[in-house]
Amino acid sequence: MNAADGLPVPQRHWAVLTIAIALTMAVLDSAIANVALPTIAKELGIRPAESIWIVNAYQLAVTVSLFPLASLGDIFGYRRVYWGGLAVFTVASLACALSDSLLTLTLARIVQGLGAAGIMSVNIALVRYIYPYSLLGRGVGYNALIVAVSSAAGPTVAAAILSAASWQWLFAINVPLGMVALVIAWRALPETPRAQHGFDGLSAVLNALTFGLLIIGIKGLDGSQGPVLVAAELGAALVVGYALVRRQLSQDAPMLPVDLLRLPVFALSVVTSVCSFGAQSIAYVCLPFYFQDVIGRSQAETGLLMTPWPLAIAVIAPISGRLADRHDPGLLAALGLGLLAVGLTLLAMLPAHPTIADIGWRMAVCGLGFGLFQSPNNKVLISSAPRERSGGASGIQSTARLLGQTVGAALVGLIFGLVPGHGRATTVAVGLGAGAAAVAGVASSLRRFTGKSGQG
Repeated sequence: MNAADGLPVPQRHWAVLTIAIALTMAVLDSAIANVALPTIAKELGIRPAESIWIVNAYQLAVTVSLFPLASLGDIFGYRRVYWGGLAVFTVASLACALSDSLLTLTLARIVQGLGAAGIMSVNIALVRYIYPYSLLGRGVGYNALIVAVSSAAGPTVAAAILSAASWQWLFAINVPLGMVALVIAWRALPETPRAQHGFDGLSAVLNALTFGLLIIGIKGLDGSQGPVLVAAELGAALVVGYALVRRQLSQDAPMLPVDLLRLPVFALSVVTSVCSFGAQSIAYVCLPFYFQDVIGRSQAETGLLMTPWPLAIAVIAPISGRLADRHDPGLLAALGLGLLAVGLTLLAMLPAHPTIADIGWRMAVCGLGFGLFQSPNNKVLISSAPRERSGGASGIQSTARLLGQTVGAALVGLIFGLVPGHGRATTVAVGLGAGAAAVAGVASSLRRFTGKSGQG
């Protein structure tokens, strides 16, 4: 069914359900493998350093293919790219579960990442066609809720599965879920308009090299690579990226949406997204070290101490989405980011011997701020792009999230290498996260002066 301004009920509800299942699997799988790495390394007989590729292969595959797949969504329809991505992800999940070596598991994770990119690249674009514009904020609110909670719940879900089953079930559980989502998607997702331009293969190659080198270089900032190699990777990314941008500037519908970045409100939304997810990533990576190594909490207690953040997001994100349909979403996002900055500052100022309550309410403040920000920001980002460029806008939204998370994690590694003691290092890292949230808040506030803060 073609969706001129959203789908009718109950088709809309079925479409939202398939989006929710697939997005949850794709986001969870970017996090759950981290927890299982020691177990997988032991069973496959590989060194811990080698096992990192099980995670990196997935993340790289997702990152380098988001924009090409978003472009294919513009050309062939978002429904087809989403369904194909979900099918590839499901089959690759089975291949991961059946893998018996580092090579086969890494190859399966690469294919799984390509499938996940098919889901993520057109996810927000599909939401734009599933909901009428008057309810778009509500739609992106539910979407933000799924992404945020799935990201935060990854370690807990992985630990629960590993306590009852082998690591293969981390991937095997995706197979029945994926099959259900495929059936629903085939019947419920809308057909969308298709662009008349062709696919630019050279841009796809340049895009893969640019973002692949960039992500590998950023990851190397944590000290896992030598400074010369990191500089070479980032320098090569800059050179190839320059060639990519030059090529995109000459195109009417570029794969890398540089034309959308010329829109001030869109560019500010991207900056806001990168900085905010960077701030969240810093906290998510460094706080577990602080809880376990500094104040002596167990792994189970650490999981509970991290819970108030995603729980607060789960409460506020749908409300924030509804508010974004009635009020200035740019202002709502700025208020949320201000609250996030305050929460992170309070975490950086924890007493020497904090109680569970001391930590819990500060984490909840951070979650409320992040949940208040995310839905309005995504609405501004997607609605500020022309409807026919929804694929490019969706691709850059996912890329901004992944880039922010990667930079945040790398900065934590860098700080932990430079600042002695996990206590002091955590204070510095969380303080940096508060600064990143403040920068994001300023960028969000500036959108009000563009005259297009997502209201139309």
